[in-house]
Amino acid sequence: MVRVLELPNDGPIIGDEASALDVIGDAFGADAQVVSIPVTRLSGEFFQLRSGVAGAVVQKFVNYRLRLVVVGDPTIHGPSSGPVEDWMREANRGRELWFVADGAELEARLDAEA
Repeated sequence: MVRVLELPNDGPIIGDEASALDVIGDAFGADAQVVSIPVTRLSGEFFQLRSGVAGAVVQKFVNYRLRLVVVGDPTIHGPSSGPVEDWMREANRGRELWFVADGAELEARLDAEA
């Protein structure tokens, strides 16, 4: 069974490496292998690929061998462009980063891997 740390909707915004490290520390404390972050907890810059925020945050999770799952509709941060949609689609083909609509979709994906 994969242990998932599900962050609540309310809480500090994750928008840089330091805030990612705080969550990573929580994940290690919970002995989790997957971290589920509501899209509302990510800064809007996460979905602006030029900002580098997504790359920095995701890389921290990869470095610590934690899987990151973004839960919810990213368009709350504005319309997504072709490159963002392409990136999200590619990420969903891998194991390190997923974008899912809700907790049920996450659970189904994890069950499919088992």
